[in-house]
Amino acid sequence: MQRTVFFISDSTGITAETIGNSILAQFEGVQFDKHRLAFIDDARKAEAASVRIKTHYAQTGERPIVVNTMADRALCDLVAESGALMLDVFAPFIGPLEDELGAKRSGAVNRSHGMVDFEKYEARINATNYALTHDDGRDFDYSKADLILVGVSRSGKTPTCLYMALHYGVSAANYPLTDDDLDKLELPRRLVPHKDKLFGLTIDPQRLAQIREQRLAGSQYATLKQCRWELEQADKLMRHAGISSLNTTHVSIEEIASKIFSRFGIERTMF
Repeated sequence: MQRTVFFISDSTGITAETIGNSILAQFEGVQFDKHRLAFIDDARKAEAASVRIKTHYAQTGERPIVVNTMADRALCDLVAESGALMLDVFAPFIGPLEDELGAKRSGAVNRSHGMVDFEKYEARINATNYALTHDDGRDFDYSKADLILVGVSRSGKTPTCLYMALHYGVSAANYPLTDDDLDKLELPRRLVPHKDKLFGLTIDPQRLAQIREQRLAGSQYATLKQCRWELEQADKLMRHAGISSLNTTHVSIEEIASKIFSRFGIERTMF
């Protein structure tokens, strides 16, 4: 079975797509053809979106699904004229909140991801710059780091650091364990003063070999033997140093970040 899904928003569409994908993932065996329609913030754009969805409906004979986060009720009604199944993400919450707060929704567009709080926005930018300058051991000033990820090359350190910086404003550095570190089975001296900030990432050797092969095909670096050795040595090193670690093979970046935050008692909400 295949169905078409449109994520529609008056802003970036990130909320609609994130929540929509979480819901759709519950339906195994159904393939979804996904489209994001962002910044549908006036009647002209809403009418154009409605025509596009209605046209698709007519061509396929399958009723499209719309995951909607538009705040303006009138725009939602225009899109609904397409005949699609409308799933309004906000609908279950607005009524109860209006009753509880004694206030009506504003209906203002572009609020969810607008740059409203400049202080928080600057924190995200600063954290992202920190993650980039302290990536793969390029800079070793860890005094301002909230945490430091350690692990072998291509175990997921960089994308995790950038995700935590971009979404939570967490200043995360990462340090790649080299062959010298792994031979000695000792925590690198520059990390010792910051041991309480360390968290290890590991990965299954077969998956690591696949990732490395894509980067440097046919190299010693990408062989299964080399990957196994590095991971075994890294595991011994982290166990000896008392560093908590997580296998990232079947874990999303979002879940990795959540587990790391739990380990360090970080309770920041997504910006």
